[in-house]
Amino acid sequence: MWTTIIVGVYIVLTLIIVLSIILYGAKPTKSLAWLLAIFALPVGGIMFYLLLGRNRRKRKLIRLKKNMFSKLPWPNTEQKNVFNGRYSKLMTLCYKSSHFPPTSNNKLHLLKDGRTTFEAIFYALENAKVQIHIQYYIFEDGELATKLFELFKKKIEVGVVIRLIYDGIGSFSLSKKYLNELVEIGVEVYSFLPFKFGRYFSSLNYRNHRKIIVVDGTVAFTGGINISDKYLKGQVGLGKWHDMHLRLEGPSAKQLDQVFMTDWYLVSTELLQPIELSPRNLESVSNELVQIVAGGPDDDFPVLEQTYFSIINMAKKYIYITNPYIIPGQSLIRALQTAALSGVDVRLLVSENADNKVVSWAVHSYFELFLKSGIKIYLFPDGFLHSKIMVSDDAISSIGTANLDDRSFEQNYEVNAIMYHKGFAKLLKEDFLQDCMGSNELRYDEFIQRSWGKKLKEGFGKVLSPLF
Repeated sequence: MWTTIIVGVYIVLTLIIVLSIILYGAKPTKSLAWLLAIFALPVGGIMFYLLLGRNRRKRKLIRLKKNMFSKLPWPNTEQKNVFNGRYSKLMTLCYKSSHFPPTSNNKLHLLKDGRTTFEAIFYALENAKVQIHIQYYIFEDGELATKLFELFKKKIEVGVVIRLIYDGIGSFSLSKKYLNELVEIGVEVYSFLPFKFGRYFSSLNYRNHRKIIVVDGTVAFTGGINISDKYLKGQVGLGKWHDMHLRLEGPSAKQLDQVFMTDWYLVSTELLQPIELSPRNLESVSNELVQIVAGGPDDDFPVLEQTYFSIINMAKKYIYITNPYIIPGQSLIRALQTAALSGVDVRLLVSENADNKVVSWAVHSYFELFLKSGIKIYLFPDGFLHSKIMVSDDAISSIGTANLDDRSFEQNYEVNAIMYHKGFAKLLKEDFLQDCMGSNELRYDEFIQRSWGKKLKEGFGKVLSPLF
C-alpha cells in the first residue's frame, strides 16, 4: 500500500515538474537537459532540478523593486546625448531593466587590490555621520572582521546606524560568535537566504553576490573584493588575490544605496527611506555619466548579460575583458567572435591560477574557439586574478560583481557600475595592458597541441558548467 502511494506521489511530482519545465523553461537546451536528467535519473534528477533548475524569473522573490525604482527620472536631453547618441540605446536598456538612469556629477576613484581598497573603505567608515550600509557575498572571520567590529562599536556609540547583510552560503563560515557580538553592540544584521532545511530547495542556488558599502547615502564602494583576509595576506596554495574596486561619490552612490535598501526589504521586510543630506562639493566630470545596473534571478530580463552583450557589440576599436570566470552562453560567444572577426581588438585576461579546478577546466574549454576567431587570451600568473572589468574604445567601462557566466546572469544577485567616462576608460585600459605585459599570452597553434587529458578535463568542466 505504502509503496503504491509513494510511487503515485512520485509520478504526480514528476508530471508537475515536466510541465513546469515545458511551460517555463528559460532555454531549450537547458530544458531538454533537465528532462533527460529527470527521466534518466529517477529521484536523483528531480532532486537536482529542485536544487538547481527552477526558473526564478517566473517566481519572483521581490515584487517591490519596480515600485521602488519607477519614480527615478530619466536624465535630461543634454546628459543623454553626451556621446552623441552612441550609447543611448545601452542607457535605455539598463534603465528599462534595472530602473536606474545614468547620472552626472559623480566622483570616481579606482581602487586596485585589497590594501588600497580597505584603506579607502575604513577612511570612509570612520567619517560616517548618520548610517552605514554594508552588504557582502563573503564575510569571513579574521583581522578585517575584527577591525570592522571595533569600528562599528565606536560609530554606534556616537549614534551611527549600521545595517549589514551577508549571504547565507557565501559567508557560511562566519562564526555565530561574531554575529552575536555584532547584534549585542547594536548592528542590525541579516543573512540573505540563510541555509535552512525548510528553504533548502528554494534558496540554495540563488545567492546574493553583491559587494556594496554606502556611507551616509553619499559615498559608496562596489567591485569584486569581499571581506576576507586573503585580499591582504594571500591564500595558501594560491597566493595573493588581485581585484578591482570602485569608490563612487554622488548620485551613483545613492543608487547603490537603493540597491541595498531593496535587498534589506527582502531580508527584513523593513522599507527604508533614503536619507536627505546636504550635497557634498563634487568636481564636475564633464557631464560624463555613471549608471548602476543591478540584476537578479527574479528580474524579467538578464540585464547584466544584455549589458555585456551590448558593450561587446558596440565596440569599434577594442574590447578588453578581465574576469576569472568566463563561461559564456552562445550569445556572448557569438558576440565576442563576431567582434574579433570584424577587426575589433578583443582581449581576455584570465587568472592562470584557479580557486576551483573544475571551474577552471570549464573556462579553458572555450579558449580554442576564442583563439581560432582571433581573440587574444592572456593568463595572469601572479596569484589569483578576481577582477570583473570590461573596457571599450576609450569611452565606456564596467566594474562590478558579475562574472561572464550563467550563474551571474541567471542565478545571482549582482551589481555593476557602467561608466560612460572617457578618462576612466583610458585609465582602465592602461592598467589592463600593463597586466597583459606581465602575463602569458596563449597562441592558437600551441594551445591546440595540448594533451588529450587536458581536453577531457575541459569537456568535463564544460558539461558541469551549468551547475557552477
